[in-house]
Amino acid sequence: MKSKIQLHTYGCKVNTYDTGLLQKRLSMKGYEFTDESPEVHVFNTCAVTAEATKDAIRALRRVRAKNPNAKIVVTGCSAQVDGESLDTLSEADLIIANSHKGSLEDILESHLRGETTEKVFRSNIFRKDDLEAGGGKEAGHTRAFVKIQDGCNQFCTYCVIPFARGKSRSITIDELVTKIDELAASGTREVVLTGVHIGDYEDDSRPNQKLGLEQLVAEVLARTSVPRIRLSSLEPIELTEELLKLYERDERLCRHFHMSIQSANTRILHAMRRKYSAEDVESSLRAIAERLPGSFVGMDVIVGFPSESHEEFEDTFFRLANLPWSRIHVFPYSERPGTKATQISEVVEKSERSLRAMRLRELSSSRYREIADSQIGAYKQAVLLKGQKALSRDYWPIKFDVNESELSMLNELVGKEVYVRITGFDETQASRMDGVLVGKPDFEMSGYARTANASAT
Repeated sequence: MKSKIQLHTYGCKVNTYDTGLLQKRLSMKGYEFTDESPEVHVFNTCAVTAEATKDAIRALRRVRAKNPNAKIVVTGCSAQVDGESLDTLSEADLIIANSHKGSLEDILESHLRGETTEKVFRSNIFRKDDLEAGGGKEAGHTRAFVKIQDGCNQFCTYCVIPFARGKSRSITIDELVTKIDELAASGTREVVLTGVHIGDYEDDSRPNQKLGLEQLVAEVLARTSVPRIRLSSLEPIELTEELLKLYERDERLCRHFHMSIQSANTRILHAMRRKYSAEDVESSLRAIAERLPGSFVGMDVIVGFPSESHEEFEDTFFRLANLPWSRIHVFPYSERPGTKATQISEVVEKSERSLRAMRLRELSSSRYREIADSQIGAYKQAVLLKGQKALSRDYWPIKFDVNESELSMLNELVGKEVYVRITGFDETQASRMDGVLVGKPDFEMSGYARTANASAT
């Protein structure tokens, strides 16, 4: 009889995809997934910051304290690059790095049978060529993350991810179309095209052709029927004219952008080894606002990068304050051993990083509340999630204000898309960043009404 197992996922959408794939492969081996007294815990970790690795270590120590006899497996990016912290960790039974993640179930089974006493499985990630295609959707989820690309060739001076994920490599368009068709046939209403650096996407499987992200998106729109398609992070210069035209032509492309800008000061961008300028940041954000009004725009910004002066931070702050966007994900700079940025002698004190992060987060919260208030009275199309929640096409989280009959309908329609009238904004939902919209489902408008009592008021 196979063990009961629980998967714990940290970090980015690529990790969510990888967890879906692990779940699929472990299910085929007969493992039972549960959060009630699992015998095996698998931690799929993130290493984007040093704190991300520490978060996973703290969590697995809590699990070990509660379940001293459970087996604990650590995989993912931290397992690849943070061996000094993890390999001697007494609470971990197995360390299976990204280089060996494709064999995790076999390594686990060998360990459980007592056939191997080896603890650490890790090799050179840059020799890894496969992408472990076929995952993307965890059981019970209504959205699917489809990995189109893995790895990164950019080697930004602050970033350890190329050392955790390896070189950039892509899945062919034909394979991705087949995967998305399968998901749509199974009832998936939304797919998120994700990767470590999707702007590097390249399909060279067709004779005399090299197809990039724009061609992939165009073919997914033309050859699949999934109702909602979302892209993960883009850099400013990757939001091309061809992509903008696709967004303008087809409403299946959700008007939600996550822009990986990191700074809005040109010198700092160049010190980070980013391939664009502050002017490129400005033009990309203005292009979205002018050509796709109402889009939700989130951004990643690092503050306190080595050598960032007070004046350069102020340049980023005031430039962003005068540009159109919806929310900023603020990251105080985090040292990662082995990256070029750690060789820069002019270090910004951690207390100053915290102050800069606080200012930018206050700017973000104020902007987010302002836009949220402007949504009241609007109708949105939203996919129903479990727990009386929904996610709109433009990426607003929604909770419902419903009566008993409406609640019954909501529970029956999880995974479906409905129209929602926005009635308010709840700032108390800290787990959803800066709050959530409050809405009433309009079942008649959505085509799901059964009785007058089941329609929104």
